[in-house]
Amino acid sequence: MPQSEQPATAAAARTAEQSSGLGKVLIAVYLVLAIAATFRSVYQILTKFDEAPLAYSLSAVAGLVYIVATVALIKRGHGAWRAVARWALVFELCGVLIVGTLSLIAPQLFAHPSVWSQYGIGYVFIPLVLPVLGLLWLRSTGREAAGAPARGEGSA
Repeated sequence: MPQSEQPATAAAARTAEQSSGLGKVLIAVYLVLAIAATFRSVYQILTKFDEAPLAYSLSAVAGLVYIVATVALIKRGHGAWRAVARWALVFELCGVLIVGTLSLIAPQLFAHPSVWSQYGIGYVFIPLVLPVLGLLWLRSTGREAAGAPARGEGSA
């Protein structure tokens, strides 16, 4: 095989490897969460917004963030999408931490729970864990794409 084709082949192999396993699971969970949070918030806003406007608005924001994160994670190897994915995950993590804390110290603000209330307890804490896993995965796949050895590989 000519030497000029080797990097392209190696990059293609890395891309295929990155699209399997943990990446597929993360993207699938983000997709489910995006659909669940978005449709739940739309229903709540349309039918009972006056009961808990803050909680339902925050759930809508969460749903939009999950949609952006899902698309960005799928397209993460294409130009600026990797940065969009990183920013969406950081925004999500900050949202979960801020709303989670506020829902515990000022529960009167949340007449009804939002997706991020109590750190995502209504969604089995997936909103708290998912952005951390996503950021770690982006970091790992970024190193592999750059040709740096993944953690645990290479010299000690």
